[in-house]
Parts: sequence; C-alpha cells; structure tokens
Amino acid sequence: MRSDGFSLMGVVNVTPDSFSDGGLYLDPGTAIAHGLELAREGATIIDVGGESTRPGSLGVSADDEMHRVLPVIEGLIGAGTIPTISIDTSKAAVAAAALAAGATLVNDVTALRGDPAMAGVIARAGADCCLMHMLGSPRTMQVDPRYDDVVVEVKAFLEQRMEFAVGAGIPAERILLDPGIGFGKTVEHNLELLRRLDELVALGRPVVIGTSRKSFLGRLTGRDDPGERVAGTIATCVMAYERGARIFRVHDVAPIHDALAVAAATVAPWTTRPTSTTR
Repeated sequence: MRSDGFSLMGVVNVTPDSFSDGGLYLDPGTAIAHGLELAREGATIIDVGGESTRPGSLGVSADDEMHRVLPVIEGLIGAGTIPTISIDTSKAAVAAAALAAGATLVNDVTALRGDPAMAGVIARAGADCCLMHMLGSPRTMQVDPRYDDVVVEVKAFLEQRMEFAVGAGIPAERILLDPGIGFGKTVEHNLELLRRLDELVALGRPVVIGTSRKSFLGRLTGRDDPGERVAGTIATCVMAYERGARIFRVHDVAPIHDALAVAAATVAPWTTRPTSTTR
C-alpha cells in the first residue's frame, strides 16, 4: 500500500483476445517494457495474465498460459524495480509456476473455485490472493445476470470464499476481495456495487476495484472504443476510493494515479510533497 493510502495494479495482458489490449503485448519483451513503464507511472503491483476473461471468452490450456506469462514475470523480476508481481490465473499449475518465478500474489477470478488445488498452492507458498465474485463463467456471465440484491449476494459470496480460503490455510491478512465489476453484472448492478461499496469494505479486507475501460462505462458515456473510457474509469476509481476501496486494477496508470493522489489529499492531511514519476 502506498503512503497516501492506495495502490495501483497495472494490467499486463499477454493475450491475443483481451477486450481492450488483446494482442498488444504478446511479445515478452514488449510486455516486460510495458510493465516497467506502468511501474514508473505509479503502479506498485503488476498483474500479468495469459488468458482473457472478457465476456464470451474461451479458455486456454495451462501450458499455453505458462508459455505466455512466465517469460514476462521472469523479465520483470529480473529488472528488480517492481515491488509486487501478481499472476492473473485460475489454474493451480500456472499459479505454482508463477509463484516459483517470483510472483507473490494470485489474482483468481473464480475465487478458488476453478481449480481444487489452487488454495493449497497459495497456502504453501505463503502468497497473497485476490478473491473475485463472478456469476457463472466468462463464457456465460453476461447472459441475463440477475440478483435479488446484488450487494447482499456479492458480500455473502466473498465472505464465504474468504472463510474457505482461511480454512485451507491462507491467512486472512493475505486476502484481498474484488466484487467483480462487469463479471456477470448489468450496468445497474455495477453502479449499485459502487454506490454501496462501504458494505463490502465492512468485511475488513482490502477491496480491489476493476472498472478500467469496461463496457458499462461505454454504455454510460457512448464511448465505444475502450481506450476512450479513461475519464469514466477515473470517475469510478475516485468514487470507489471515497467509499473505502484501496487497490485499483487499471490499464491507464498515470492519470488514475494523479486523480487518486488528489482524492487522497482531500481526506487526509497533506504532510509530504508529491512523489514525482517518470511519464
């Protein structure tokens, strides 16, 4: 966590089909350079993923996923300038290999449901993990998602998965929680989760918010191009910060860093000068 109360998780998608940047960072050298640039812009976590979880996406094999992500993780670790590497995977074999290569956080969109061996891998490694809510699977999650009360149901799910993780040997202090914005939610579901985010913060673990460039922002603003949704992303991150979220998974680190630094200054005494970053 940064001294000003928030952390940015910079996204490095080593995939051909991610919704926003698919195909841009398939080359390991390009992906490593991008991760290092995100760190210079203010990211303290780099989240490396080798399988798209966009709506309707299909899975890839563990071997393909490892082939994509391991050279990138090794390159970032070798650069020696990034405090935390996160592996975005739901496969225990991929997580184990990534942790052995130097990652220390597993970001699992299935909240340890996708692979029965995942919890044990994380516990044995003494790693941190992020548990996310998702309705169904990436292939089906946006097919008519329904809830009686989305916040109550997401909170209950995260609480149950946290209890499962602790029971599997993962200390509670190593768990992050993500409500899964856009993962089996309508626009209104996403907005309701943001409005009532304090109810999830009450679970007592750091809340991760991933609104970056997502389609609900496009529906609200009329921006069809994901790259044009930075302003909407900034708005949701600032609102989420004010409601207690402290970790933000984003593609556009520099502008969101600055927006959150200003937001943080309004809720705490400004006692130090801003830290300059290379842009």
